[in-house]
Amino acid sequence: MSGDGNKKQFWKRNTAKVPGNIQHVYGAQHPPFDPLLHANLMKAGNKAPSTTTPGKPKKATTFQEFESITSDAWDVGDDDDELLAMAAKNLNIEVVMETANKVIENHSKLQERRQQQMDKMSEPDEKDRQEAHEEEEEEPDEEDEREEGADMTTDLSFSSETFPISDNRMVKSHSEAPVGSHKEVGVEQAVLHRQQSLPHRPTIPLVARMADQNTSGTPAMTQREASRLDKFRQVLAGPNTDLEELRKLSWSGIPRQVRPITWKLLSGYLPANAERRASTLQRKRQEYFGFIEQYYDSRNDEHHQDTYRQIHIDIPRTNPLIPLFQQASVQEIFERILFIWAIRHPASGYVQGINDLVTPFFVVYVFEYFEEEVENFNVSSLQEEVLRNIEADSFWCMSKLLDGIQDNYTFAQPGIQRKVKALEELVSRIDETVHRHMQQYEVEYLQFAFRWMNNLLMRELPLRCTIRLWDTYQAEPEGFSHFHLYVCAAFLVRWRKEILEEKDFQGLMILLQNLPTMHWGNEEVSVLLAEAYRLKFAFADAPNHYKR
Repeated sequence: MSGDGNKKQFWKRNTAKVPGNIQHVYGAQHPPFDPLLHANLMKAGNKAPSTTTPGKPKKATTFQEFESITSDAWDVGDDDDELLAMAAKNLNIEVVMETANKVIENHSKLQERRQQQMDKMSEPDEKDRQEAHEEEEEEPDEEDEREEGADMTTDLSFSSETFPISDNRMVKSHSEAPVGSHKEVGVEQAVLHRQQSLPHRPTIPLVARMADQNTSGTPAMTQREASRLDKFRQVLAGPNTDLEELRKLSWSGIPRQVRPITWKLLSGYLPANAERRASTLQRKRQEYFGFIEQYYDSRNDEHHQDTYRQIHIDIPRTNPLIPLFQQASVQEIFERILFIWAIRHPASGYVQGINDLVTPFFVVYVFEYFEEEVENFNVSSLQEEVLRNIEADSFWCMSKLLDGIQDNYTFAQPGIQRKVKALEELVSRIDETVHRHMQQYEVEYLQFAFRWMNNLLMRELPLRCTIRLWDTYQAEPEGFSHFHLYVCAAFLVRWRKEILEEKDFQGLMILLQNLPTMHWGNEEVSVLLAEAYRLKFAFADAPNHYKR
């Protein structure tokens, strides 16, 4: 089948006609086949398959025209501290790149050691094989079987909680899963095979405890982690918190125990002066619930009902696999937060995708009152005043974040357009082979990177990784608005091998929208950030690396 024919089949299976006057960002955490339909691909897809070389498709003339025909696709070791401590200083580029390389090299060595250990576990030595051959007719000792079972349970300490890897990305929900053709089944099997081909690693819960984020299954509190926690507490204990020192510490990740107060300080929600914090919290929380009394009853008014209806539709789609976010009381909190924010920001209003940005703040601030895993936590067990505090704090910190990237959500979303173009220019310079490979198969960056910018990679990473990523974003100057670009570039190039193995448009789109990150933890995020940091220092001052 020709390239156009492949696209036609791909788009026919995976797109749905939606109203053109709504900016669409599908609300499931890992939407399945949901590429952005660029006008040229739509036009090409509507043509009959042909064995002749097709002419160059005509491009859309405006972003609004593009938007109107889209689907709902919007629908490591101690060395990292050494690297991250340099973030606030002007350093020689060679020194920075050498340190970043050191972090990445150490991570690679750690992975090799783990693989060797796994190989030793999976292959019995010659003596064991000989004994097994000699005793193959004998019954196994029952006590030995129990001991082996206990050892396996110890080694795979996370395996008691498993989550679907492929299915939750390939379909919006079980109820919406289509009965596919043989070709469709083949596509799903290909994605499943890609996931299963990853090294065998312990499964981590989708929202793990913050201390359990390392994929190696290391103890919850190592000596190094305890030392870092002490450093945070020392900085936070003073009458006036040194925010620069706090940022330096936070760049390499924030301990769970102090993350709530640290996020509030770094976002600017709380003042550095400790004596003013209690009064500030009281005033801001009262102010938020004043907005509720003033505006929330207007949600069913004619000029607000469309906004509220869209929020009401999107909330159940937010992290649909996590029971915490499916509780009615939590969804009501999210509805209030998003509606009040939309009313107070008429230049953008509510845009699908903003609903995702509430969840990290909500989870972190729940941990301020509850220290166990939150996946199945019933928030009704918290006092009403505590829930109100969590709601108000989440609202104000989300507002602070959005203040820095609001042009991502104003009419025609110009901020996202600029950032996607900047990403394309940057990738063309750091890895021309990957860039030309996507050009060869007519994959446009807007088709996959729009979601990366609109949702800050939240649809591509487990929530635990998003929280770790945001530790650094809040510590980095212009983390959400500027550093995120370099993280996206490092993230794309991270999948270089897999991208180059795909030899058609459909395979590339499926890969880029279903990247296998469900096993990721702190180590992978730390390597990603180290590479992004290196790119920033190498290219941030280069005038032609992207066009602003």
